[in-house]
Amino acid sequence: MREDGRVTSSLERPEPQTPDSDRSAPAPRRVRLIATDLDGTLLRDDKSVSDRTVAALAAAERAGIEVFFVTGRPARWMGVVSDHVHGHGLAICANGAAVVDLHRDGLVLEVRHLERAAALTVVRALRSAAPGVSFAVETVTGIHYEPEYPPFHLDPGADVAAAEKLLSPEREATDQPVIKLLAHHPGLGPDEFLTLARSVAGGHASFTRSSPTALLEISGRGVSKASTLERCCAQRGITREEVVAFGDMPNDVEMLAWAGTSYAMANAHPDVLAATSARTVANNEDGVAVVIEQILAAQADR
Repeated sequence: MREDGRVTSSLERPEPQTPDSDRSAPAPRRVRLIATDLDGTLLRDDKSVSDRTVAALAAAERAGIEVFFVTGRPARWMGVVSDHVHGHGLAICANGAAVVDLHRDGLVLEVRHLERAAALTVVRALRSAAPGVSFAVETVTGIHYEPEYPPFHLDPGADVAAAEKLLSPEREATDQPVIKLLAHHPGLGPDEFLTLARSVAGGHASFTRSSPTALLEISGRGVSKASTLERCCAQRGITREEVVAFGDMPNDVEMLAWAGTSYAMANAHPDVLAATSARTVANNEDGVAVVIEQILAAQADR
């Protein structure tokens, strides 16, 4: 299951890339924080966390390295890793729109919301530029969507209505803040849709994607995994040079570009491969654990 709530077939994944040994980056002299995406990165395709990865995460925390899960998933979908959280227990969800405490059942501590007026402007722009588009509205507590939006089975209590109604000012007084707008198109290619959306509405919101389908994830302007991770690091006195990050899809690109050392999974999207300073093996081969083990061994030798 990707961050859009649907199961990802292995046939829909990007073609695995062979790790380039010439692009292997040496670990920084001091690593204080590991930031890792979940789907397609830390998690295997069956959404499990391998025993090797569980052991590597625990060893990193024992060595004094903080671990942040940084994902497009909402807080309520974090149960897959909640048993493997150590230390501070914080995670960055919804592509940077929420910071949650996994030690307290995903309690939302910070929200960087999408203004409803901006979301409505995006809806109007995409309806004009991409006829056939449908929308879903992700709030702090749940998701609501249009009748035409692809079938969604994880939130049976959701409201089903036109996006203009779901985002209306009248709902603002009673609804939770909007953390993400989702836009799906049945005909466009995923990267084509992303480029189009940024060209017609990029001044009103932040656009990215993590699904193999034409599904866009739309956040408030300036909201990304990178910007929220930077804030969390600043609060801890951690510099970007002390951060090692992992990812596989376009919604990871900004975070990987910001971190001092960044690794693309072998199964990563081409944009991620272009944005990173190093490679690791695929998620199904425990690529994150492989690098953590290397970091811990290198720091033990110093």
